Amino acid sequence: MENSTMRSLAVGNEIIDYCLERKVVKNLNLRIRKDGKVFASANPEVSIDEIENFVCSKSEYILSSIKKFDEMEKCRPQPKQYVSGESFYIQGRALRLQVTKGNRESIKTDGIYIYLEVKDPDSFERKHILVSRFLNQQCKLVFGEVINELYPTFKKYGVEQPILRIRDMETRWGSCLAKKGIITLNKRLLEAPRNCIEYVVMHELCHFIQPNHSKHFYTFLTMLMPDWKERKNLLEKTAVYWL
Repeated sequence: MENSTMRSLAVGNEIIDYCLERKVVKNLNLRIRKDGKVFASANPEVSIDEIENFVCSKSEYILSSIKKFDEMEKCRPQPKQYVSGESFYIQGRALRLQVTKGNRESIKTDGIYIYLEVKDPDSFERKHILVSRFLNQQCKLVFGEVINELYPTFKKYGVEQPILRIRDMETRWGSCLAKKGIITLNKRLLEAPRNCIEYVVMHELCHFIQPNHSKHFYTFLTMLMPDWKERKNLLEKTAVYWL
């Protein structure tokens, strides 16, 4: 039987509010959602003192995570309106949108602007469809190029040319199904600088050889991309999308 109660714990000058969930679990568990809410789960037999000691031991992590998520929320990109002057990031570069009225529908870029021609410039839905379709095409083009550039190294290990899938992802930049030969990349990765995209693709390709995040995986990744940590840090600092 699962039940939950709200509790508060004073840690120094800070107060940590958390939801205690009583359920059949082996260990004390802690999770923090993106909205800053804290949850602790424990077996009904575990005492409150033990739970509070556990939460207290994680207080530094909890408080830093709440602060991080709060900062992320403040930086969350506002929904696009698809009007002239808005910026869309492609490979780390901001491209300005220019919307014009015309007798046909088209969208193209010169690397500085995205030119969108529509019959009805006031139609949010139509502009959304055209821009989304354009960005999906850019994902296939850019991600496909990066995979083709990096794949030859893995061909020597007997890895088949991977199948690329693109989708919206909430918590990761990419994933792979090594046995099925599939790499899935987050659409928002398109916004990151190209060297960051290369890092994510290399990371997923390495999983075709090393399926987990073991020491051997990171040794292999470092051998193929010695500066992967710098690329990863840049991705975390500059990408518009946040995890």
